[in-house]
Amino acid sequence: MRGKSLMFQGTGSSVGKSMLCTAVLRILHQDGLKVAPFKAQNMALNSFATSEGLEMGRAQVTQAEAACIEPSVKMNPILLKPTSDRRSQVVVGGKPIGTLTAMEYEEYKPQLRQFVKDTYDELESSVDVVVIEGAGSPAEINLHEGDLVNMAMAKAADAPVLLIGDINPGGVFASVYGTVKLLPEDEQKMIKGIVINKFRGDVKILEPGLDMLEELLGIPVVGVIPYMDVDIEDEDSVTERFNRQYGGEAVRIAVVHIPHISNFTDFNILESEADVSVKYVKSASEIKDADIVIIPGTKNTIEDLNWMKQRGIADEIVRFARKGGMVVGICGGYQMLGERLYDPYYSESRIPEMAGLGLLDLTCTFENEKTTVQSRGVVNSKAGWMSELNGVLVEGYEIHMGVNDYGPGCEPFLFLNGREHPDGVSNKEGNVMGTYLHGLFDTGAFGRALINKVKKDKGIAVSDEEILTMEEFRERELNKAADIVRANLDMDAVYEIIRGGDAPLGRWKE
Repeated sequence: MRGKSLMFQGTGSSVGKSMLCTAVLRILHQDGLKVAPFKAQNMALNSFATSEGLEMGRAQVTQAEAACIEPSVKMNPILLKPTSDRRSQVVVGGKPIGTLTAMEYEEYKPQLRQFVKDTYDELESSVDVVVIEGAGSPAEINLHEGDLVNMAMAKAADAPVLLIGDINPGGVFASVYGTVKLLPEDEQKMIKGIVINKFRGDVKILEPGLDMLEELLGIPVVGVIPYMDVDIEDEDSVTERFNRQYGGEAVRIAVVHIPHISNFTDFNILESEADVSVKYVKSASEIKDADIVIIPGTKNTIEDLNWMKQRGIADEIVRFARKGGMVVGICGGYQMLGERLYDPYYSESRIPEMAGLGLLDLTCTFENEKTTVQSRGVVNSKAGWMSELNGVLVEGYEIHMGVNDYGPGCEPFLFLNGREHPDGVSNKEGNVMGTYLHGLFDTGAFGRALINKVKKDKGIAVSDEEILTMEEFRERELNKAADIVRANLDMDAVYEIIRGGDAPLGRWKE
């Protein structure tokens, strides 16, 4: 081993790989190392535009923030963005190369192997340690031959592997043992440590199982990580956020849980506001309970709009808005608010044209070229209460293929990067608004103003707490995760593994 890498793999999806990679990156940074994240292939609709205008998965962006370095597509060379159950847009080196079926991608994947290796080598040469994240499980034996992101990546990087098992759903010992034993013998030897994740209770209860696991596999358990109440951005739509319900909060925000929802991390910061709850909704009846309705981004705007219409959600949003309810559309949700959507090149869907919600005086046409750019601007509106926001700085990024044409009924409130055309508009009353900017709420000021507007209308006292920015919120949660993991992961053993050594059995008892 070269002492330049460490890889986290899991017994399955959602076992906590992203979270543990993120926490360990922050720990290594705190310990004075220059570190970087890497994931060869990410399948997610949560994406980000880098400063070079390239697209990458948000999980590695969060991990880069944990490492205190600027995000780069070198950290995520391949991104798959599902457009349906069988097709995904394939983004290579930050640029889309086309939309492929699963079989088409499997046939194309061997051409990417050297590109991934070269990208990794370039990243590795610039840091002390690369923390690599796998995907799903390395024991998917039907996919083993074409593997690009698990053991094949570990071999390419000469990286020791820590295997994570999630105890929360039960069966963790069987899943760890089975994962190891389904691998070829040479790959079994690459696993240098086992981590049990999301444990609740007294570790002493696990002792017999941990002893037996080490005896059976000859691989040390290097950590038992408790279930963490930490709010770090989720990798993709496999998230517990979607199951949260309204509480007794004063302001209820409903985010429409459309099938191809993307960049739902835009709304994480709203959950930190006092007396505010955020719920992801799939029915028209849930709209009626909301104070604010948000239509999020999507990888398939027209088909998700059709889904909303079929379930009565679209009609309920229109009724909600007509009665003065606050409706916000971000990116794809912004496009849906207009009069009509056109997809002449079938860039996103199989439906070439569809009527929008008719809440904003605009039309949207999808082009073949994608806009991926970091953006910033200042709010400047003449629409009702929104003029109170004038001068507020907002910044984030744009990822979209749609181009809008605006009618006289639109009231611009946001111009980004000095452009002449607006990148955010509202109706004249200011209760329906949309923008292409992901990160609209990240500075805290826009979201606080929106929430306080609703509170005033309801006769509720507004919040006078200090506004928390997304950056401050993220730093607090990253450090919290690092503290918990440092206290429960044997970092001496981890450092020994990184250096190419073997941690002794039984260390978890110390």
